Amino acid sequence: MGRVSDAKERLMGAVRELIWTGSYGSTTIDQICEKAGVKKGSFYYFFDSKADLAGVAIEEEWQRRRSELDSLFSPTVPPLERLRKYCDYGHCLQAEIKAKHGCVLGCPLFTLGSEISTQEDRLQKKIQEILDYKRKYLETAIRDAHAAGLIHAPDAAAKARTLFAFYQGLLTEARIHNNLEMLRDALRGTYELLGVKESEAVLA
Repeated sequence: MGRVSDAKERLMGAVRELIWTGSYGSTTIDQICEKAGVKKGSFYYFFDSKADLAGVAIEEEWQRRRSELDSLFSPTVPPLERLRKYCDYGHCLQAEIKAKHGCVLGCPLFTLGSEISTQEDRLQKKIQEILDYKRKYLETAIRDAHAAGLIHAPDAAAKARTLFAFYQGLLTEARIHNNLEMLRDALRGTYELLGVKESEAVLA
């Protein structure tokens, strides 16, 4: 197996990739260990189950992505520009993934969450928690845009839920059709949903 010091990280990386490119149900502990180069005994040294590993792995990945989102949605960035950067970020990330794996994979949290929603309660709650946090970034940008008079969205939370559902729907369609071009509608759709005027969109 790999060095003891990095065995846990190897296992987390392996389960993320196997579940995202395949499915949670079809991924076995043996497959995870083989891909990670870690013996099965070492797996159980770190984790009690596949669900336990998956939960820790998505939390670790979330903490890494969270710092990137903190930068994209910094209060020092104008609110409409935050949304534009978010759309660009999503497209670039999916393009990198397609270059590596040969296909568009969409959002791993939505992919996993929709599969295990009736099976793994603790894992599902972890996914819900992360998705709720991600949606808050949109909510804050929308609230700031409303306060600046750029859009009319007095209920920022409701508008954020709508926008988040739209964006995740695009990611899911892009995965189903294996078509990265579908994500190019993200910014246009975002501005249309928010009622951003053309002049404001140009200046954003």
